[in-house]
Amino acid sequence: MLHSLRLSQLVAKNSETSAAILCGCLLLLGWIALHLGWLGLALLILPAAYVVGGYESAREGLATLIQEKELDVDLLMIVAALGAAGLGLWRQEYYLIVDGAVLILIFAISGALEKYAMQRTDRSIRSLMSLTSDTAQVLRQGKAVSVSIDQLALGDQIVVRPGELIPTDGLILEGLSTLNQSAITGESIPIEKTVGDEVFAGTLNGNGALKLTIHQPPESSLLRRVIRLVEQAQTEIPPSQQFIERFEHGYARVIVGVGLLLAVLPPFLLQWSWETTIYRALIFLVVASPCALMAAIMPTLLSGIANGARQGILFKNGAQLEQISKVRAIAFDKTGTLTTGQLQVCQIVPAVGFSTSAVLQVAAALESSSEHPIGAAIVQAAQDLDWSRATEVQAYPGRGITGSWQQQAVCVGTANFVNQFITDFPIELVQSADLLEQDGKTVVWVAQAQQAIGVIAIADQVRPEAARAIAQLKKLGIEQIIMLTGDNQRTAHSIAQAVGVDQVYAELLPEHKLRLIRHLQKQYKTVAMVGDGINDAPALAQASVGIAMGIAGSDVALETADIVLVSDRLEKIAVAVKLGRRSHQVVKQNIGFAIGFIMLLIAANFAGNVTLPLGVVGHEGSTVLVILSGLRLLRN
Repeated sequence: MLHSLRLSQLVAKNSETSAAILCGCLLLLGWIALHLGWLGLALLILPAAYVVGGYESAREGLATLIQEKELDVDLLMIVAALGAAGLGLWRQEYYLIVDGAVLILIFAISGALEKYAMQRTDRSIRSLMSLTSDTAQVLRQGKAVSVSIDQLALGDQIVVRPGELIPTDGLILEGLSTLNQSAITGESIPIEKTVGDEVFAGTLNGNGALKLTIHQPPESSLLRRVIRLVEQAQTEIPPSQQFIERFEHGYARVIVGVGLLLAVLPPFLLQWSWETTIYRALIFLVVASPCALMAAIMPTLLSGIANGARQGILFKNGAQLEQISKVRAIAFDKTGTLTTGQLQVCQIVPAVGFSTSAVLQVAAALESSSEHPIGAAIVQAAQDLDWSRATEVQAYPGRGITGSWQQQAVCVGTANFVNQFITDFPIELVQSADLLEQDGKTVVWVAQAQQAIGVIAIADQVRPEAARAIAQLKKLGIEQIIMLTGDNQRTAHSIAQAVGVDQVYAELLPEHKLRLIRHLQKQYKTVAMVGDGINDAPALAQASVGIAMGIAGSDVALETADIVLVSDRLEKIAVAVKLGRRSHQVVKQNIGFAIGFIMLLIAANFAGNVTLPLGVVGHEGSTVLVILSGLRLLRN
């Protein structure tokens, strides 16, 4: 027996799978020895099978009993198996010892399968970790030195050679290359990156060498945040699982109480023999144990979480997989969520006698000296044109910018600002500017030699997939789609009309968004919020389900949200809703099947139609079926 204990401790250091395999081998050898009449050898091998297969369950069950004063399923199974062995020795019906070992084996197999379901989520973490690099080539006194990622600091400059993984998030200082970002953002086509662009840890550099500067701590990189979110998903227990676990303790006490009554009363009330009574009581302990019920939820939800992670949807816990299946209304932030959050030139209206290129050249010549986002958008739009930087540039914050270009005075800015440098506004430009502003666009006036030569419309661009994503959500039966934004009413309604939302609330502060989410929850009960900024964090925390944009999202938004869209793809919200509904359906099916099968086995035991091996197979078989049913969610 001491030898068996040491053996079990060795297996315990490995995996549940190893314990189940070794237990099965010992059981087979014991059964062969028993049938060959080698009783002494059989009675040596079979106890080893008990210890190897049941050591971990017995340890956990006793720990729960001693520390928490609670009975659990692990201890019930061990008691039933030991009872079968004791009855077999007492009656010299040694096959009962084999029956008890079969119970231990199937219970061990069930535990191994449940562990396998949980490890499927671990694989997503390991695959993410494989994208990281342990070191980076940092420039020290003009030379590249290999430094651990953990030792990097803000402002460090690192070199990334062609074909290497980007070691941490950074901004490009020098170089031009194409990066394969599919593992991080889901983009199937390599993206061209040049000076000023942000690159992400775990993306694969193409043919160009890059010099980067670290603009945020390595532990805050997108990839590290993703890994932390996936790890967190495995540690939190959803409400349904918490209820089942509380139910288990009370249920176990009831089963033990009923089992004791069944072991004592039938000889007096039904004139059963003591052997039959104890045998039926042991079978009752086996078939009434809620193993299948306990396995009905977590393997399913963990499989759903793993499936979501593969598709770029990170659930922080199983509770949110349940919650999103019940969502009736979804609120969206505008900037950075329904839109890209990046200003772009969307229209140029030249005055009579001027071309769009001429207007854009003048504006770019001035704005190339500006750091304003509007200026950056104008310069970006003019990158394919031939122009030179203006001289004598002077900026007027919030109003505009002036300078000299091709020996002529030029200015760019608001209508009121430009009006100071010209004699009159062409009526056709005034009308065009009014229409553009009514459409929610920001209008910049351009003047040259005291003459207005055109207007440039600039806007935050709607995400290409936004309208399609909202249409998909409505098709799924989401009752209300709402947009919450701090932007002005005109711009908000323009974006809302483009993407198809039902309600618009504009000019909101963070506390207003929070208040509106509370109001929506009173009306629709379960409400989701989708956002990316720090100002969205209170609403994300208040919402029944908070959804953050993985790339555009701020650290605060990512930490506050319950679900993260890794690649910022809005259509993944509909995928998450469908996955949540499918998970909820499978959980209900599993619970119904588990309860029905337990009741059937209890009834069959009272009718005397169940032997211990059949009870073991029925009980553990139902547990295995429930776990396998949950694993269906691993399929897309």
